[in-house]
Amino acid sequence: MLSNCLLFSRKSQLVILIAVVAVFIAFGALYRASSQGDSSETYPKGFRGGACTIETKALTIGYSGYFLPDDYAAPTDTIRSPHIPIQCGKIPGTGVLDITIDLLYPETARDIPLALRMVRVEMIDDKREEHEVFAIPPRIHPAGVVTQTLKLNEIGQYILYIDGTELQVEVPIKVGFDWKDHFKKTFSTFLKKD
Repeated sequence: MLSNCLLFSRKSQLVILIAVVAVFIAFGALYRASSQGDSSETYPKGFRGGACTIETKALTIGYSGYFLPDDYAAPTDTIRSPHIPIQCGKIPGTGVLDITIDLLYPETARDIPLALRMVRVEMIDDKREEHEVFAIPPRIHPAGVVTQTLKLNEIGQYILYIDGTELQVEVPIKVGFDWKDHFKKTFSTFLKKD
């Protein structure tokens, strides 16, 4: 009798384990999410391990950013960084943004002079207009890391261009959340993307 209870217990444990795994797989398929929970539409490669990756035919980069709001008042006895990590260029408001771009693939990109240029994008009469915020001349980055601190004074849509010989990568940056962003963040679990 005791062996029947043990056998039933093991079978039920196995069934429960299989059901849990099936629920995770079904949830990922239903919401088209990866194991990290990001939507595949974030970027061609999406959000991975603290950085967003952007892939073009010529270059794959990792992009991460840390944000410090304009209204931040630094305490005198802090031991932690006041910067807020951001995911894939969505910044809650104006302030200082520290970005890091990792030149992931190919490694030969480290030997190509790369320029940085940021523009603010506006739609005027159904035409996209770009207004340059800053430009940095081309430089070689032998360590494969590009860092830059930006002061973003206006809410809106920006694009950070990484330009090199025969290659260009665009990093979209959105400053300021609107009601749609708050809605998506609050109800992301229940929303299904088609």
